[in-house]
Amino acid sequence: MSQKLNGKKVAILATDGFEESELSEPRAALERFGATVHVIAPGKDSIRAWAGSDWGKPHDVDERLEEVKADDYDALVLPGGLFNPDALRQNEQALAFTRQFFVAHKPVGAICHGPWVLINAGVAKGRRMTSYPSVEQDLRNAGAEWVNREVVVDSGLVTSRKPDDLEAFCAKLIEEIGEGKHSRQHA
Repeated sequence: MSQKLNGKKVAILATDGFEESELSEPRAALERFGATVHVIAPGKDSIRAWAGSDWGKPHDVDERLEEVKADDYDALVLPGGLFNPDALRQNEQALAFTRQFFVAHKPVGAICHGPWVLINAGVAKGRRMTSYPSVEQDLRNAGAEWVNREVVVDSGLVTSRKPDDLEAFCAKLIEEIGEGKHSRQHA
């Protein structure tokens, strides 16, 4: 087990309807490299994944969004799924929490539909990103440059398209968190 991320604390912001693998695989990879990982959700003690065509198993929430500050974390991960980011992008507290990572130049990872949260947080403009194909036009409309690659890194922002890209997504996420803060102004 590598200790590359010892002392790093990572927030995974999610709510009901996240893609199971897009939360569990990054969490496991980050923990394998020594990071402390907290699943954070607005107003809930547990959240449920969407697994194929039905609700999956519940996952415990480590911290409620209302009780945490971005200053307490070194990085943020936004899993996809359809329902999860759609709900979070309508939650002003989730958007403010997300923006704070960009203002502080901290690494952020978003996969699948996760970039919807970045669009509504107003941090996608001028960024080179990827996402699930159906989010492409939304990103372009928000001023991002969309590319069709398994993983794209833009000054600490790591994006990927879908669960098939998780290996590359996790590797780049670990690399960016290991580097720490980035000099480019995100927002």
